[in-house]
Amino acid sequence: MKPEERFELVAGVAQEIVTEQELRELLENKPEPVAYDGFEPSGLAHLPVGVYRPLLLRDLLRARVRFKLLLADSFAWINNKLGGDLEKIRLAGEYFVEVWKAAGVDMRRVEVVWHSEFMSDREYWKKVILIAKNHTLKRTLRSLTIAGRKEDVSNPAAFVFYPSMQCADVFHLEVDICQLGMDQRKVNMLAREVAGKLGRKPPVVVSHRMLPALHISGTSPAEAKMSKSVPESAIFVHDSEEEIRRKLRKAYCPMGEVENNPVLEYAKEIVFRAYGEMVVERPKKYGGDVSYSSYGELARDFQKGELHPQDLKDAVASYLNRLIAPVREHFERNPKARELYEVVRSSKITR
Repeated sequence: MKPEERFELVAGVAQEIVTEQELRELLENKPEPVAYDGFEPSGLAHLPVGVYRPLLLRDLLRARVRFKLLLADSFAWINNKLGGDLEKIRLAGEYFVEVWKAAGVDMRRVEVVWHSEFMSDREYWKKVILIAKNHTLKRTLRSLTIAGRKEDVSNPAAFVFYPSMQCADVFHLEVDICQLGMDQRKVNMLAREVAGKLGRKPPVVVSHRMLPALHISGTSPAEAKMSKSVPESAIFVHDSEEEIRRKLRKAYCPMGEVENNPVLEYAKEIVFRAYGEMVVERPKKYGGDVSYSSYGELARDFQKGELHPQDLKDAVASYLNRLIAPVREHFERNPKARELYEVVRSSKITR
């Protein structure tokens, strides 16, 4: 595969690339660059983790990018996820791995790393301190949004470690590409700024979009992202077809409105990415079935009022169910997976 083809695949997962020129040079000079994403193990897997991440991984692996999935159990503990219970956090991490397997991720080509393995490594903590010495406390407090927290002096002091630790992960994992969501942009840019202090080359930042919640209505992207802690605004990989349809039917999707429309966003980022086309089934009296070969065609018809929101919602629900069904069935049939699911499902979710 030519470098330009590889670039197009990687760029296809991104909302923003810092910088495109650096990415091109990386792909031209390194046969298998290393990228990573990190997850705090907590709660049941929803669309961003259980469907969207596997789809992005598919394209990155096709571009011959070596990928590391960091299970950030230490961060979940600091962030008091699952009540700060390390044993439950670890089980939640194992549950995530089962989700990705069931979603079709070739785990032979993906390296799973547990962050807790770093905690006894002196070299890791040396990186953390060096990074902390090279940016301000104000910058750290402003970066707490990466942990889903607000800048507040009443936060536990442990939260202050979070940005420097996550920044250190980039260099400890020896990655070339930070391929996380836009909500992690602040710490990725910090990694670029302090790279020279660690004698490293700045990582390329390839940030993917944040899937919006079902019920957004013109709010900012950070406030609108789909959250596991708000169940009715999210779709989970364990939802039945009926639940998926029920949630989609209640989703924010005004007639003709393309911007900040979560249903159209799912069509663009998930349906077309997975299938390359989309068929909307509807009765003949409403125009009959219509097939779209691109998102642009779909959005144009919707904006012109030629596609009703309910028909769009039903079509998206059908495609999402097709993608979710193998994961849902895996956890219904596999005893080990089912046991992990029950542990996570019964645990109290903390934000």
